[in-house]
Amino acid sequence: MPTQTNGATDGKWHARYPELGTGPVPIEPYISPEYFEKEREYIFRKVWLNVGRVEQIPEPGDYFVKDLAVCRTSIIIVRGHDGRVHAFHNMCSHRGNPVVWNAKGACKMFTCRYHSWTYGLDGALRHIPDEKNFYGIKKDAYGLTPVAVDTWEGFIFINVDPRPKETLREYLGAVGESFEGYPFAEMATGCSTWEIDVNANWKVCKDAFQEVYHIFSLHHKSTGAAFASTSNPYLNVHELALFGPHARISVPANLDWTPTPVEALARRYGMLALQKQGSSSQGMPAGVNPTGSPDWSFSGLIYFPNMCLFVADGGIIMHTMWPLSENRTHWEARTYFPKAKTLAHKFSQEYSRATFVDGVLVEDGGTFEKTQSMLASGAKKHVILGDEELLIRHHHKVTEQFFNA
Repeated sequence: MPTQTNGATDGKWHARYPELGTGPVPIEPYISPEYFEKEREYIFRKVWLNVGRVEQIPEPGDYFVKDLAVCRTSIIIVRGHDGRVHAFHNMCSHRGNPVVWNAKGACKMFTCRYHSWTYGLDGALRHIPDEKNFYGIKKDAYGLTPVAVDTWEGFIFINVDPRPKETLREYLGAVGESFEGYPFAEMATGCSTWEIDVNANWKVCKDAFQEVYHIFSLHHKSTGAAFASTSNPYLNVHELALFGPHARISVPANLDWTPTPVEALARRYGMLALQKQGSSSQGMPAGVNPTGSPDWSFSGLIYFPNMCLFVADGGIIMHTMWPLSENRTHWEARTYFPKAKTLAHKFSQEYSRATFVDGVLVEDGGTFEKTQSMLASGAKKHVILGDEELLIRHHHKVTEQFFNA
C-alpha cells in the first residue's frame, strides 16, 4: 500500500507495523462479487470460525444447528454421550436432505424426517428402514460427515476444511493466550442475542468494531461521554497490537464522566457501556489490560475473519459478522453477564443491555447500509484510514496474505 504524506499524524501505531503502509485502501473489496467469492474460498472455508458456546449444549444429546451460507453448508453441533463436543455437516447420506430442521434441541439420536435414516450422536449411521432394499450398503461408511471442532475458553469453533492447516490453538496464537484466564464461563451464564440481516458488506460491519475513533461522535448521545474526555477527546487507545491474523485493542474510560442519576444507579451495581464503577483488571490475565492503565475500560480480541470480542470488568460484548453476499451480512450481537445475585444487579444488567441495543446498536447499525450504498456509488475508489484505524488496514493486509498463500 502507498504511503500518505500529508503530515497529519506522527504514526504512533503504524510506526510499529510499517509493513502495513499508510496509504488509502481500495473500495473494491467492499463491493466486488468476485472478491467476495475469493473470501469465501480462501478464508471462510479454510479457517476456524466461532459458532457458539459450550453453555448452549450442557448435556449429552443437546445440540444446535448453525447455517453457514458463506461456507455453503449447515452444521450440527452436539454434545456426545462421551461428553465431548462434536460437529457434522447437516446432510443425510441417503439423498442429501438436512437431517436436523430445528435450530436447537435435545435428542438421543438424529433421525432424518424424509426417510427416517437414523444417526447416533457420534455421527454413525445406526438404522436404515428397509435396509435389505439397498445394494450391499455398509452403514459404517455412510455416517454424517464430520467437521473439525474445538473449544477455546468455552467458545466453540469449527473448521469446514477437511484437513485444517492449524489447530485452533495454533491459529489463535499469542492473542488467545493473552485472554486466557478471563472469567468467560462466569460471564456466559447470562447471554442475550440480537440478530439482523443488513444490506452491507460484512467488512463494513466489522470495521465499526475495529476502531473507537467514532465513539466521540456517533455515540455522543448514548455512551460517548463515558469514554471520550477533555484530555482525550477523540478516544486515543491505550494499545493496538497485532498477532498474526488477529489483533488486540485496549480502550480507556473517561474517569471524569458524570452519569445521570439512573446511569449512576446502574453503574453502581454492575457494568454500564463496558465501563464499571471503579473498573479494574485486577485478578484478570495481564493481556486484558496490557498497559496496566488505571483508566482502563475494556479490551477487544479482534479475531480474523469475522468476530470482535470485547471484555470488561463485569461483562462481555461480542459481534460476529456472517457474509451472505458481497452486499449482505447476517450480524449477530451478544452480551454476556454473570448471573444476577440481587434485584439491583439485575436492574443494572438490563439497563446496560437496553443502552447497548437501543443506543449503541441502533447508532452503529444505522450507518451500515448507508455506507454500503455510497461505497457502491462509484464516486470514490478509495477510503482513507487514520493511525487509530490500524486494525482495519491490518484486516485488508491479512486478506491479501490468505489470497496469496
